[in-house]
Amino acid sequence: MEKEAGRDAAAMRVDDPWYDALASGWGELDGAGGFMPVGPPGPVAPQSSHSAADIYLEVQRSAVFQDVRRRYRRFVVPATLAFVVWYLAYVVTAVTAPGLMARPVAGAVNVAMVAGLGQFLTTFLLTGAYTRHARLRRDRAALDLRWETQEMTRGIGR
Repeated sequence: MEKEAGRDAAAMRVDDPWYDALASGWGELDGAGGFMPVGPPGPVAPQSSHSAADIYLEVQRSAVFQDVRRRYRRFVVPATLAFVVWYLAYVVTAVTAPGLMARPVAGAVNVAMVAGLGQFLTTFLLTGAYTRHARLRRDRAALDLRWETQEMTRGIGR
């Protein structure tokens, strides 16, 4: 978030690449602090009989949403378990086998240093794998769900 310079120094501007005010049907702030509709006036959308909560529950129950959640869990649960086991193995080995951890590998570098650096490397590799998995397997479906939900909620309150 970045402060916006100008008339109202307390106003905050949110830089969110997922949010497109014009696509949602709203544009600039009016004088009272609310949003003004953008574009030529058109027919008023019929009042929706569903509340936002009903719409979000409907989306949550949808097969597409469940698939996105399933893909997320399928990656995150095993990756988290593997990383926690790797981390605990390092800590337990350091406590229970200090002789093994002190064994030199190359010069002043010992097993503990190599394993500790391996922890950092594993963290970066896991982060890269997670972002790649999200980009290739979940982001498109999640974005489609977001737009669908936005379309469904657009008629509420009009």
